Amino acid sequence: MRLLIVGSLEGHLTTAGKIALARGAKVAHVDDGDAAMTALRAGQGADLLLVDMRMDIARLIDTMKAERIHAPVVACGLGNDAASAVKAIKAGAKEYLPLPPNAELIAAVLEAVSEESHALIHSDPSMLRTLKLADQIAPSDASVLITGESGTGKEVMARYIHRKSRRSGQKFISVNCAAIPENLLESELFGHEKGAFTGAVARRIGKFEEASGGTLLLDEISEMDPRLQAKLLRAIQEREIDRLGSTTPVKVDIRLIATSNRDLEAEVRRGTFREDLYYRLNVVNLMLPPLRERPTDIALLAQHFAKKYAESNALPERPLTPAALDKLRRHGWRGNVRELENTMHRAVLIAGPDSIDQDALILTGGETASYTAPAPSAPVQAPATQPTDVPSMGGAGTGNLVGRTVADVERDLIIDTLKHTLGNRTHAATILGISIRTLRNKLKLYSDDGIAVPPPGDGERAFG
Repeated sequence: MRLLIVGSLEGHLTTAGKIALARGAKVAHVDDGDAAMTALRAGQGADLLLVDMRMDIARLIDTMKAERIHAPVVACGLGNDAASAVKAIKAGAKEYLPLPPNAELIAAVLEAVSEESHALIHSDPSMLRTLKLADQIAPSDASVLITGESGTGKEVMARYIHRKSRRSGQKFISVNCAAIPENLLESELFGHEKGAFTGAVARRIGKFEEASGGTLLLDEISEMDPRLQAKLLRAIQEREIDRLGSTTPVKVDIRLIATSNRDLEAEVRRGTFREDLYYRLNVVNLMLPPLRERPTDIALLAQHFAKKYAESNALPERPLTPAALDKLRRHGWRGNVRELENTMHRAVLIAGPDSIDQDALILTGGETASYTAPAPSAPVQAPATQPTDVPSMGGAGTGNLVGRTVADVERDLIIDTLKHTLGNRTHAATILGISIRTLRNKLKLYSDDGIAVPPPGDGERAFG
């Protein structure tokens, strides 16, 4: 855990830093928001920022978003002032921490931030086999390719490997290749010098440099442009990178992990992914099974998420009824763990006071009738046919499509699929069989034409 303290608050934040240090966090301190941005641009990195309420928190958060620097901000102020807490949350802070600091409260905040990205809940034999292999290869520096459907927990697995590695005390840096526009991804990875391009107002250390000594995760690497793949291959082979606008190579020492929800061998055959890069990445391949092939994990994960969202919404923890658990086991879970998490979040909010019954489980698109939970002794298999609740665009046959243009039908299919995935772009692209880049381009065209597009889903970043 890397903690960056911004401000002083009459020495109370220094005391908070000492408490966090005693709890195992690595602590750095800067005087104001500008100094915080300078430190973050220089690759210092942070998993959490504790910020003095007297600072311009909204400006700091907006600047971080504009420069694609992701870290939760917790505002700190003197006394338990409700008005200050509301002001901080409205400014974009994740939490408000009253000072003078309470050791247990600070420990809880650190634990909550750590748990949010590190939880790996499992009991099914298929996951146990995968974790056994992960444990075997974690101590090495070998590159790892983690594959699996969207929402299976690929980023969570990457963090697990990092924590089990010899680099666990160093940085873990994650880059979502699908979420960053193509023209910005090169700068994000390799950094740039001031003036390297329009908008480069200061030198920016890239993720390769920031992760040096630790682990770099390239999430959804299959979405990377082939031109940039060539530069990435050189960085992996030579262990050095060139910042944009610089002529001096920079040596880096990283352990590389990549994830993909696509069949990279098929992408190589299509010519959309470099074969030499594929073999560089695929030293070890960890295939994460979909949730439908982890039947004994469904109840365990559901109970975990029920407890998590009860606590975060200040609601009593309630058990799931047998009928609710049966309904969960019978669902197909095309969105995997991410879909289950969103389902349980909704259920916690609308369930009765004593338990979470099946009526509180609003399953995306309804239950998957074609999926039947296997008997314990039988091999687990995915549904052989397309689930019945995929949008059908008007029923069997093509009668309801006659008279409509292909563009209109395609637009309705994309919008309906996005609604089905609760706005999750990556999951929708997988269902539609198109790249996330193609999906984003089409959604931009629809928005420009004044067509309502579902906003990104709440759990888009929770699992890779």
